[in-house]
Amino acid sequence: MKVALVGNPNSGKTSVFNQLTGLNQKVGNYPGITVDKKIGRLNGDKNISVLDLPGSYSIYPKSADEEVVTRVLTDRNNPNYPDLVVVIADISNLERNLLLFSQIHDLGLPTILALNMIDVAKRRSLEIDIDKLSELFRTQIVRLNARKGIGIKELKEKIRSFEFNGSLEPILEGEFDRNELLTIPPKTVQREFAEKRNRRVSQMVRFALRQHGEDIFSRNHRRVDKIMTHPVSGYLIFLGILFLMFQAIYAWAEWPMDLIDNVFLGLSRGVKQTLPAGVFTNLIAEGLIPGVGGVVIFIPQIALLFTFIFLMEETGYMARVVFIMDRLMRPFGLNGRSVVPLISGVACAIPAIMATRTIDNWKERMITIMVTPLMSCSARLPVYTLLIALIIPDMTVGVFNLKGLVLLGLYLAGLVAALLVAMIFKFMVKAKHKSFLIMELPLYKMPRWENLLVTVLEKVKVFVWEAGKVIVAISIILWVLASYGPVDRIDEAVNRIPKPVNELDISGYENKVAAARLSNSYIGIIGNAIEPVLRPLGYNWQIGIALITSFAAREVFVGSMATIYSVGENFQEGESLLKRMQNERNPNTGELVYNLASGVSLMIFYAFAMQCMSTLAIVLRETKSWKWPFIQMIYMTTLAYVAALITFQILK
Repeated sequence: MKVALVGNPNSGKTSVFNQLTGLNQKVGNYPGITVDKKIGRLNGDKNISVLDLPGSYSIYPKSADEEVVTRVLTDRNNPNYPDLVVVIADISNLERNLLLFSQIHDLGLPTILALNMIDVAKRRSLEIDIDKLSELFRTQIVRLNARKGIGIKELKEKIRSFEFNGSLEPILEGEFDRNELLTIPPKTVQREFAEKRNRRVSQMVRFALRQHGEDIFSRNHRRVDKIMTHPVSGYLIFLGILFLMFQAIYAWAEWPMDLIDNVFLGLSRGVKQTLPAGVFTNLIAEGLIPGVGGVVIFIPQIALLFTFIFLMEETGYMARVVFIMDRLMRPFGLNGRSVVPLISGVACAIPAIMATRTIDNWKERMITIMVTPLMSCSARLPVYTLLIALIIPDMTVGVFNLKGLVLLGLYLAGLVAALLVAMIFKFMVKAKHKSFLIMELPLYKMPRWENLLVTVLEKVKVFVWEAGKVIVAISIILWVLASYGPVDRIDEAVNRIPKPVNELDISGYENKVAAARLSNSYIGIIGNAIEPVLRPLGYNWQIGIALITSFAAREVFVGSMATIYSVGENFQEGESLLKRMQNERNPNTGELVYNLASGVSLMIFYAFAMQCMSTLAIVLRETKSWKWPFIQMIYMTTLAYVAALITFQILK
């Protein structure tokens, strides 16, 4: 049995889905399109699958998300076509929510109406006659407080016991033809149908809904909104939240990251001590373990980042950010709805670009797609963290941690670059129609911590698994390339190193031999070939190799550096990757490779460069043209090189 959950945005549909399925969920794409779909098994019943459809106001689609809903509900040949539809309705906005319900019911689909947020209705002094509403809308009704799990057990029972006799009488019998819903008429006709249907729904709701007393709850929310959406205080609060987020990412994640780093260092040391010396042991100790450790170490920071984004969405604050940012975005060719993809891009550009489907205006959608990858995503976070730890001293500026301020500065640099590039595209991309922003500000609410756990676990799992597969594969390739090379060339380089005169010189001799072997390996040959192009930026050949490999995915940089600096490494000394990189010196000048100038230059390069093949693939699918990802790749790489060059030349 296939059950679809449908509802307006902000109706609590995701909370209901999480309550019905728990952790038994999978995330994928609808066939042929890049919109996310969530599907899970009903808790306690493996024979019932639950599909969480995107939020929609009507089956007349105005965005790609709504188009998915319409396609699933109207096409019987669709593999996701449901046997039962559970419509989640916000009880405090009943008229608007029941418009969608009436459309779905009149399609002839079996339905259950779930009235969510009964706690909000009580606080707003709203009284619902459930029996009357059930009679008027010809459906079974369940009252829910999904955030606390109230009514979920009853909803599960109704789903399990639901029986459909094969026919449904339309709610608005005699006035509406089912073809009105199935044929998707022209826009002007859609508006007439929707207005006519909305008037009837409004009349019916008045028979079942009563307001008793003053709505103090909503009045208090409006008072809070005067502060949160104020032209001055609104921006200050938003900036303060960003400060808190990036300070927390450093302050709270430091000790678990140190713990993970020491665990993987111990694993490498243990493998070297336990397994017999040889190629296989070196591959595990110098290739696989440092590569995997380069991903796992950043789980605490990734989890914190997604936690803050979740809290902004779950509490209703993200909608306020969209509202206050609309005026700021307009001069740059964007609108308030562009903020959601841009902020989502802080987590990952791929779902963020998918989220642009909610932007109706083609020009603003295209501009948003083109600039979203400039927002510093979670894949850049490991790179930033490693480089900040290398070159930024551990000190405070006032009450703020300097490392956290630098991290915030990098994220703001991405935002500023996105806005400036958007302004350029505003004049390059032509469109006939101007857009406007109409949106609902949901009520403020406390987040459901169970939802937080499910969301963060899902995001971390995706990050570790998707990034891990790439990093492990590249780590093995890099280890092979760094461990082997033209035999004659390596031997000649080693033979040119003077033999140690006494025991005190043995350690230095071994380090020089290891460096010579690495420099003359296959990876060293490639790195030395590209080094002249990168030298003006302050980079050596090791950084060049990491730049090339991380074009597959940015976070590969850390795994690549871990592998390169682990080849031939003596783990008995217990020296972490950070220490090995801090001690790296230019063999020609004797200066530290990772100094303030080169480190900041490298961070700036990663802030702007397009180093994610998956993002380019999504842009291709969303725009249906090779032109846009090609332009994106060229302009971002050029911007990254020029900005990094200027940064290094100023700071050196």
